[in-house]
Amino acid sequence: MWPLWERLSLHFSESITLLSKMRVTFCQAVLAVAIAFNLLVLYYISRLQQHVLHRHRDHAQPTHGRQQAGPLRPGVTVLIREFEDFENYVPNVARTFLRQEPELPVVVAADRLPYPPIVLPNVPNVQVVLLKPSPDQPAHVFRPETYVRTEHVALVPDGVKADATSQLERMLEEFKASQGTVEMVAAPVHSMTPLQCLNLRVSLKEWMAEYTAAPPSSKLCTALKGEAVLLLRTKDLFNLSVPLAKPLLTSLFIQTSLRGWAVRLLDVSFSALHHPLFTSSHNQWKADNFARSNRLQLLRDFGIKRVVLEDGKEQWFGCGKETPRCFETIHDDTPEYLYQNRWTPPCCLKALRETAKYVINVLETSGVRYWLEGGTLLGAARYHDLIPWDYDVDLGIYLEDIPNCELLRSAESGSIVDEKGFVWEKAIEGDFYRVQYSEHNHLHVDLWPFYPKNGVMTKDTWMDHRQDVEFPEHFLKPLVPIQFAGFLALAPNDYRAFLELKFGEGVIENPEYPNPALKRMEKEN
Repeated sequence: MWPLWERLSLHFSESITLLSKMRVTFCQAVLAVAIAFNLLVLYYISRLQQHVLHRHRDHAQPTHGRQQAGPLRPGVTVLIREFEDFENYVPNVARTFLRQEPELPVVVAADRLPYPPIVLPNVPNVQVVLLKPSPDQPAHVFRPETYVRTEHVALVPDGVKADATSQLERMLEEFKASQGTVEMVAAPVHSMTPLQCLNLRVSLKEWMAEYTAAPPSSKLCTALKGEAVLLLRTKDLFNLSVPLAKPLLTSLFIQTSLRGWAVRLLDVSFSALHHPLFTSSHNQWKADNFARSNRLQLLRDFGIKRVVLEDGKEQWFGCGKETPRCFETIHDDTPEYLYQNRWTPPCCLKALRETAKYVINVLETSGVRYWLEGGTLLGAARYHDLIPWDYDVDLGIYLEDIPNCELLRSAESGSIVDEKGFVWEKAIEGDFYRVQYSEHNHLHVDLWPFYPKNGVMTKDTWMDHRQDVEFPEHFLKPLVPIQFAGFLALAPNDYRAFLELKFGEGVIENPEYPNPALKRMEKEN
């Protein structure tokens, strides 16, 4: 059986001979030659990709298809994770490290088989791991820890050049000397943007990540901004929840900051193979779009809805006026996020504050007497804000003042969307009013109409809530201002006595979730 390329060559020669015997135009001859040439090109590309795939499968069968066991050996593995298929320098990065140390293990991790194919050095210590599982392969083939058999791993970004053998050796020496104080060391990559040392605080309970700039002279931080080679223990890396999620450093530092890890910035540095990394503005645009998309997906996966950058700017990744709120219908006064040991998403709190301020302004302008009620008043007394796990705002109003407000009058006959996009309506659950953040987002303020009866404030609709009770009208004469959610609102004149009447003694000083029988607040040490 002749090789395929010899058969193609024979067919090509026969075609030329046949064409010479036939009366064909010059254009037809050129077309035939072009088709034959394209067939040859497609064949060689196919062979190249099959070669890369076979190399991945061959390297994915450590110890005859079974996962490698035994202790990790001393040394460092270079792991290249973050690169783009459409343009990268991964083969050159691997070669620069191998040129300094030919036996150095190099692992290239990709979600799927890169295309166009990446032609890596054809040596056994260079391996490719595909992270997306395939149904015809065992699970360990897609686990990167199967391939990294050294005690330490260096995370190397695309475009890095190893200039000397001593670079990784110095990083490892510095790391061992710093053990007990840091869990990672980093060497900057020379680029147009210098590496910046940051401090990062992540609160999953508050759905947020907050970056602050470290002092200029600081070499110890909890996050980095810029390109760097990062070295850490292999077992530490692969004990993270998602060790190789993209963007790699963003993902890594969110997880390590939650564990209290630190990184030391070293004087060792690496040069870059190419400035800028991408050779065209179009490829740079594609890479930027992929980076934004990856970051957005990462923050969604981690449940982070608010990011405060080192310059103080805020980024929001939760709900808004054009999207539904972040949680489903509340059951038994206990929202779903409390079961996840989280509080109200910050985007929801922001919307509630905005809605409360707007509604209170409308009431004050219209001459409707109001006061902060229930848990909303409790939040003002305790935090000068909403309770961090609250999911609505409650206001009491005088029933007799409702005709003063056109929006409340109009809501009697059906829902109305005002000029700011807020939805005013009569609640279906009883004789009270509700103002929603928008038609899409149903975060809301409830307005409870009270009226005096023999010196006691009462109403026509009662809910099955502990705090939903009658109270003496003298608490409202006069109403007094209180700081709430960044502005002044009105409250009962002796709000401590008012709250203790409704919730019980010591309620301000002793926070608790709304239904402790189902979910009790964990006391922090």
